[in-house]
Amino acid sequence: MNTLRHRFVEGSADAPVLLLLHGTGGSPEDLMGLANEISPDSALLAPAGPVSENGMARWFRRLREGVFDHEDVVVRADQLADFVLGARSDYGLDERRMVAVGFSNGANIAAATALLRPDAITEVVAFAAMLPVPEPPAVDLSGTRVLLSNGTRDPMAPEESAKELVAEFEQRSAEVTAHWHPGGHQITAEGVQAARNWLRNTR
Repeated sequence: MNTLRHRFVEGSADAPVLLLLHGTGGSPEDLMGLANEISPDSALLAPAGPVSENGMARWFRRLREGVFDHEDVVVRADQLADFVLGARSDYGLDERRMVAVGFSNGANIAAATALLRPDAITEVVAFAAMLPVPEPPAVDLSGTRVLLSNGTRDPMAPEESAKELVAEFEQRSAEVTAHWHPGGHQITAEGVQAARNWLRNTR
């Protein structure tokens, strides 16, 4: 398996497997509490971001705050996709529904992987995400579902860029649910409830 350092916690076969993708400076444990809130019976696959920025784990490089290294985004989306496919095989998850759940940088890599590698990720819950690649390939994503939960006053993931992300998915026939809150770069209680409800709805 294309290894990323990770934790795996087994769960019910009847619940979706949650792929937990932490934000900048986070760890595989960061979103486990969130996972317990939105789908307590789920198995958890929680890798660590492979890129270090001043000692902080990230999923891809950035040139400065809010400006991504788009070439590295593509490379790291492929790395995550290959990890997911390998983990599915290694942990016997090939027949299980898997949903990527990410916050901030983790939400961005989840979105990028869903846009670039739908063979690996087709369902995403993205908290505080923005468009990670400027011109994704024009592929059919009619089998993809995305929940976006973003703040309209988020200085790190501006509303305009988040809406561009929604548009890119919709232009490729993905099913997108957008949840907007009046706050900033955060996961709100309303966002958690929206994720809980969204996860209950299967294709």
